[in-house]
Amino acid sequence: METNRTLGRSGMDVSALGFGCWAIGGEWQAADGQPLGWGKVDDDESVRAVRRALDLGVTFFDTADTYGAGHSERILGRALGRRRDDVVLATKWGNVFDEETRTLTGSDDSPAYARRALTASLKRLGTGHIDLYQLHLSDLDPARAAELRDACEEFVREGLIRSYGWSTDDPARAAVFAEGEHGTAVQHALNVLQDAPDMLALCEESGLASVNRSPLAMGLLAGKRQGSADAGDIRSRPPAWLQGFGDGAGVDPRWLSRVDALNEILTSDGRTLAQGSLAWLWARSPHTIPIPGFRSVAQAEQNAGAIAKGPLAAGQLAEIDRLLGR
Repeated sequence: METNRTLGRSGMDVSALGFGCWAIGGEWQAADGQPLGWGKVDDDESVRAVRRALDLGVTFFDTADTYGAGHSERILGRALGRRRDDVVLATKWGNVFDEETRTLTGSDDSPAYARRALTASLKRLGTGHIDLYQLHLSDLDPARAAELRDACEEFVREGLIRSYGWSTDDPARAAVFAEGEHGTAVQHALNVLQDAPDMLALCEESGLASVNRSPLAMGLLAGKRQGSADAGDIRSRPPAWLQGFGDGAGVDPRWLSRVDALNEILTSDGRTLAQGSLAWLWARSPHTIPIPGFRSVAQAEQNAGAIAKGPLAAGQLAEIDRLLGR
C-alpha cells in the first residue's frame, strides 16, 4: 500500500494514518459536569507517544481547541517542537470553553470568534499557521457556515491557514465548505461498524479528504469489551450521540456481537483487531485518512504498525458487508 495519501485538493502529502489528539487533552467537562475527555493522562507519556509516532512515519495530527480546554493543543505543540514543519497539523474551532476550569461553556459561530480562536490556537500550538482548520459545530446552519467558509478564505490569504474543512456527518453541510477554493476535507464518523457511503461519495465527487474520526469506535474495535469506570472518561457516562455504549458504562451487546462476527477477517495476516479495522478504512476508499486516538507509546506503536500491513483485500470487504447484512 501507499504509505501516504494526499489531503484532498490541498496537494499536501500526509501519512495514510493520522493520529487524533482528543484523548491526550485529558479531563474536561460540560457545564453540567458531563465528562468530555477520556480520563486522566500523563503528559510526558503523551509527548513520548507523539514523538514515537513521528519516528514511525506518522505525519498528520488532528486536535481541537476544546480538547482538554486547550490542553491537547499545548501538549501537541510541545511534542512537535522543532519538528513542526515535518507534519500536517489540523485543529478545530467553534466551541467556547474556560481553560482554568476545563469546562465547555457554549459555542460561537461568528467570523470574529473564528479569528480569535485561530489566534489562540496558533499560540497554544506554537506555530505560525494551521494546515487544516476545521469547523467544530456539526449542525450549524449552512448559510452561517458559508460566512465562516469565506472567513477561512481570508485566513488563507493572510497565511494563517493552508486549507479548511468541516467536522460534520452531514454531506450537504460538508458540501458547503467544499465550494470554497481551499476547502479540502471533511471530518466524519467512519468505521467498519458505521459506514458512510453518502459522505464518501461526496469526497469522491469533490476531491475531499475523508478524515475519519471514531475509526476504532471509541475503543470497541481495539478490543474494549466494557465501558470505563474512570469518572473522568466520557464512556463512563456516555451521551446519547456516543453510539455503541449503553446506559451507564455498559457496551451495547449488539455492537459486541458484530465485532465478534468480524474478528477472524479483521485479525487476518497477523493484524490486531485495531489494525484490521484501520485496514478496512483504507480499503473502503482512496480518500480515507483514519485518525485513531492514543494515550501511550504502546498504543501509538500498535496503530502505526497497521501501515505496513496495508488495506484489506476486496474479497474481505465484500465478506464483511455480507456478515453485517449491508
